[in-house]
Amino acid sequence: MGYDIWFVLAVCLSFSAYAVYLLGLRRELVRPNRASWLIWSGATALEAVTYAAVNPGAPQGWVFAMSAVACIAVTIGIWRRSSWAPPTNTETACIAICASALLVWAVFREAHWAHLLVVAAVPVSFWPTWQSVWQDRTRERSPAWGLWTLGDLAVLIVAVRGPSLGVAELGYVLVELLCHASVWFMIGLATINPIRSLGVRRGPLFVLDAYRPTDNLFRVEENHLGKAVYAATRFAPGDTLLEFTGRRFRADQIPSIMHGRSDRFVQVTPDHYMGPSGRLDDLVNHSCDPNAGLRFVDEGVFLVAVRDIAPGEEVTWDYSTTLTQSNWHMICQCRAETCRRVIGNFESLDPDRQEWFRARNLVAPYLRRKDSVTRERKAS
Repeated sequence: MGYDIWFVLAVCLSFSAYAVYLLGLRRELVRPNRASWLIWSGATALEAVTYAAVNPGAPQGWVFAMSAVACIAVTIGIWRRSSWAPPTNTETACIAICASALLVWAVFREAHWAHLLVVAAVPVSFWPTWQSVWQDRTRERSPAWGLWTLGDLAVLIVAVRGPSLGVAELGYVLVELLCHASVWFMIGLATINPIRSLGVRRGPLFVLDAYRPTDNLFRVEENHLGKAVYAATRFAPGDTLLEFTGRRFRADQIPSIMHGRSDRFVQVTPDHYMGPSGRLDDLVNHSCDPNAGLRFVDEGVFLVAVRDIAPGEEVTWDYSTTLTQSNWHMICQCRAETCRRVIGNFESLDPDRQEWFRARNLVAPYLRRKDSVTRERKAS
């Protein structure tokens, strides 16, 4: 009975992880590495086929098949939401090594050394993801990694309780466990309290974190507008402060009345908005004399410093730099000397101010000069 319970638990945790990850991908809360997922899709599909051939009718075969479908769904979702970019040298090497291992596994399914080669291929397939997370932990900050790790632990218990267990099979489970756990710890804000990556953002667990990246850069305090983001260190012009993320909405899906943290909608096209993310970017306020601006690039939307920002200074940007709606306006309370009193769309700005933002690439793409957009298209 215990064997069945652990098996069911492993399956539930694994597929819950896939569901959570797909939801995060849909809401644009994660930025997965495409090379790793391409490798994992091929690996799980091959594993499902070979296992079904060796063990026809076994319930584990259906689990492998569903895992392969989930991996392929994530991979397709990644490709649909990103423009094509050739793999880096590291990614190409990882793909080649793992493809070789998987080919050997497919040809020599029963060979002991073929299994060991697959075991060696697992950490290689994780390498692009490790690199991505090391550069920016927010790219993979999903509860899925914790769920996969716990699922691997359940699989390990199932494996050691089984009637027979080969060294290669045990090695495969252990390597998968260590690889998933390593990513979980890396995104767990970081290394001491990976439970935070399961979504626990407040409460007593907060003090267990050994390193909180945003605390080194920003503070959240109250001002006359409510919550606001303040610099905790000095920033120079051109420094990237943080990334704006959130689910995309059509214009007709935006609420007509908004308040609180849910009112942060950034217009990214004439017909689409980026909604609240539930993160620090939701708290960055407007100013008619901002010290930062939004820059739209292929990799995402980033808040960039436009002048020196001193420690303790509030971080702000101009809401008008992304707006084209003519019927939208906001009574401004930024208290800047150049306050416009009423905030409108981009056309409501002084023409010289419009050019100032355009020259620094701090407007939404559809608000750029037509000649600059044409040059970008020709260059691409």
